[in-house]
Amino acid sequence: MSRVQLALRVADLEGSIDFYRSLFGVEPAKRRPGYANFAIAEPPLKLVLIEGAPDEPTVMDHLGVEVETTDEVHAATGRLSELGLFTRVEDDTTCCYAVQDKVWVHGPGREPWEVYTVKADAPDATSVHPVGVSPTASCECGAPAGLTEETACCG
Repeated sequence: MSRVQLALRVADLEGSIDFYRSLFGVEPAKRRPGYANFAIAEPPLKLVLIEGAPDEPTVMDHLGVEVETTDEVHAATGRLSELGLFTRVEDDTTCCYAVQDKVWVHGPGREPWEVYTVKADAPDATSVHPVGVSPTASCECGAPAGLTEETACCG
């Protein structure tokens, strides 16, 4: 089963957890310092909450599609590359308290999308980072068609 992921950077993590618990009627699937996620069956959604700066409005951090296997990530990489999209592959990366294989692309509005699979739980976040910061082990990098990494978010 695949599901869409929406990652939000929120100022009030506990308040956001309470709100989304009420909205979707489920408990968080994972909670760590500054982080929580909900694995929602209906609608199929992985909602990720990342603690941001106090008193800042909630913003989208990134979007994604969670798939079940690394083979599905590789298939997505091939399909996206064949379409001429700039892809950035990250295998065995630790992000959001999980070991993942993933591929990143950007939409036409420079919105970051990942196709990923979770391989194992991880003791730390490693790549959880503020929006707009160019990470070394990215949770949000890649460039839209026609742009290079230097002219996109990674430069």
